[in-house]
Amino acid sequence: MTATDAGRDRGDLPAAGAADIDQARFREVLGHFATGVTVVTATEEGTPVGFTCQSFASLSLDPPMVVLAPAKSSTSWPRIAAAGAFCVNVLSDRQEALCRSFAVSGGDKFAGVAWHLGTAGTPVLEGSLAFIECRLEAIYEAGDHELVVGRVLDLGVSHGAPLVFYRGGFGSFAV
Repeated sequence: MTATDAGRDRGDLPAAGAADIDQARFREVLGHFATGVTVVTATEEGTPVGFTCQSFASLSLDPPMVVLAPAKSSTSWPRIAAAGAFCVNVLSDRQEALCRSFAVSGGDKFAGVAWHLGTAGTPVLEGSLAFIECRLEAIYEAGDHELVVGRVLDLGVSHGAPLVFYRGGFGSFAV
């Protein structure tokens, strides 16, 4: 059996239901995977909207696509989805306070935040390490989250170090 065949044949794996995995243990174990931190932004009827998101990754080079996973409980995500385009702002290590303010539900998250409209009409946050503007391509159901595919329309980089989330805390990474 090849590795590809083994990936397709899951009959020899034990069946596990959600009740079999302790949520606290799941969070603890996956917390050992360091991630970057992003703020996903859009404009809804001319008003900027956004939320902090660490479930983000590159999906495809051809065509260029990314994936993110907002919680179904998010009040910002439905507004961003309705906009049809969004920007993933990769946060620098100097943007922890910004990360925390966009993680809170409600309020004016953009108060005092410097930003400009990108070429796709989405808010690009000043000081971000990178930005990726996308058109909403697809949304899939995924447990208590949605799996969102975005087709990249524009992107750019700045200088600095990334904000990193690891085991419940923030840090940085230097090359």
